[in-house]
Amino acid sequence: MAQHILCIVGKKKSGKTTFLEKLLPELRKLGLSVGAVKHDAHSFEMDVEGKDSWRLKRAGAETVVVSSPDRVAMIKSVDRERSLEELAETLFADKDLVLAEGYFSADQPKIEVYRADAHAQPLCDRYNQQARKLIAMVTDRGVDADVPRFGLDDAAEVAAHIARKYFGWVYNGMNTHD
Repeated sequence: MAQHILCIVGKKKSGKTTFLEKLLPELRKLGLSVGAVKHDAHSFEMDVEGKDSWRLKRAGAETVVVSSPDRVAMIKSVDRERSLEELAETLFADKDLVLAEGYFSADQPKIEVYRADAHAQPLCDRYNQQARKLIAMVTDRGVDADVPRFGLDDAAEVAAHIARKYFGWVYNGMNTHD
């Protein structure tokens, strides 16, 4: 089964993370192995000051891995930002689907999350939907786009849409795979 990348896009405070929290368990219920990556346009720190991994990184290790019986974490210095495709290939090779929060400029299919009370207009509409590879809108209002529309609480329906579109699954209330 080929790996697929799908970007969940929307303006700041549109509800992307909240929707992903609903969508991930629905995709898992369908039997998909899913990875997630969040784009951060700024530099970030995720290691805690004073912890051994922080101390080793600060001492000069370019890559630090923390391993336990149930998880592995890596902090690696890079000379440039990695493309979404590079991240998927190197870090998510064992996953059926990679959900990327953000990456609006990536040349990958997208689902936009749009809430009318957060923004006047969505990022995508019928005029740019093909160029942006928009495959669906998750919204609380009608939008000017020719793609399937789902409500903000329709994660199961969005998961079924993804499974049909990318994995050829028939979804009739039962989890079936061709």
